Amino acid sequence: MANTLTLIEAKTLTTTTANITFSSIPTTYTDLQLVASVRAFRSGFPADDLVIQFNGTTAGHSGRRLFQNGNSVSSDTQADIRGFASDVDQTANVFGSNSFYIPNYLSSNHKSVLIDMVTENLGSGSPMGIYAGLWANTAAINSIKVFCNNSSMFTGSTFYLYGIKNS
Repeated sequence: MANTLTLIEAKTLTTTTANITFSSIPTTYTDLQLVASVRAFRSGFPADDLVIQFNGTTAGHSGRRLFQNGNSVSSDTQADIRGFASDVDQTANVFGSNSFYIPNYLSSNHKSVLIDMVTENLGSGSPMGIYAGLWANTAAINSIKVFCNNSSMFTGSTFYLYGIKNS
């Protein structure tokens, strides 16, 4: 994919933030990739869910996660699109990593989403997983909202939205 990945927008949180939105998504690409490194204020769990929503809607998002935490492997069905954010009980100043791949974001078909996600703990109990999801809507994606399901996001969390062109 030489010369096909282009940074659309980068955001670094300078204060504790409930959510961010990418709202100037151009129509010049075929696919999108959102890379997020996030730490959440949730406590008592190894991770908080990092949720994305398209075009300001809360409906039509769904998917299945396969994840590992310690020695156990689990899967669950979600009514939204979820990655992971490291929470405050994890190693200090360490953030969870997520890569959201959104192919054919302009098409008039339902949109699929693939996520590769891991929290970082520099020890045991760091959840990691994959997610396959769907946004059951035929509208082109023109905005992406990102937030933690149960808390706010730490200062220093970063978000990079890339456009991908056919080569």
